[in-house]
Amino acid sequence: MEKILIIGIAGGSGSGKSTISQLLKKRFGDDLTIIKHDDYYKAQHEKPFEERVKTNYDAPEAFDTDLMARHLSLLRQGFSIDCPVYDYSIHDRTGEVKRIAPAKVLVIDGILVLAEPKLRDFMDVKIFVDTDADIRILRRIQRDVNQRGRTLDSVIQQYVSTVKPMHEMYVEPSKKFADVIIPEGGHNLVAMEMIENRVRAHLR
Repeated sequence: MEKILIIGIAGGSGSGKSTISQLLKKRFGDDLTIIKHDDYYKAQHEKPFEERVKTNYDAPEAFDTDLMARHLSLLRQGFSIDCPVYDYSIHDRTGEVKRIAPAKVLVIDGILVLAEPKLRDFMDVKIFVDTDADIRILRRIQRDVNQRGRTLDSVIQQYVSTVKPMHEMYVEPSKKFADVIIPEGGHNLVAMEMIENRVRAHLR
């Protein structure tokens, strides 16, 4: 298979990573595939629900990064992979998988993808989305309450106890590995044009 362009997009929770990914997908269609680090949260079947609820989803050890790295290797070689499906309502994998086929462009999306050498080494382009903390927490509240059935109190408690400290410990320092730092994510039209031009150049 011809060389795949692999783009890594990192940044804090609520920074706008997924907005950039989805805009690129909308623009380039079947030529672009998105793979999310969030889909690779470790299975917790052996733990009772009361323990699973306490998972620190912002720590590196919450992810099965080795499995994701193996899948990236397969995609780069032109093979399809079976990506795990994670259900936040039960804090566990569902046991189902979604089939992901290789494409000419592969986007890797996740808060810690630049912090993980095993993932970073695959990337041709490394992007960090840099968004103010107050905007990120508001977006996270909106997402978790509206889409994941969380209470406002639980979102705030999680932000204070794990999200903020993990951001400061792992996410923010990974900015140094970025080739491009984008303020305000997909709303930065100049940066989006630059990324799209890079993808177009590869597709040509």
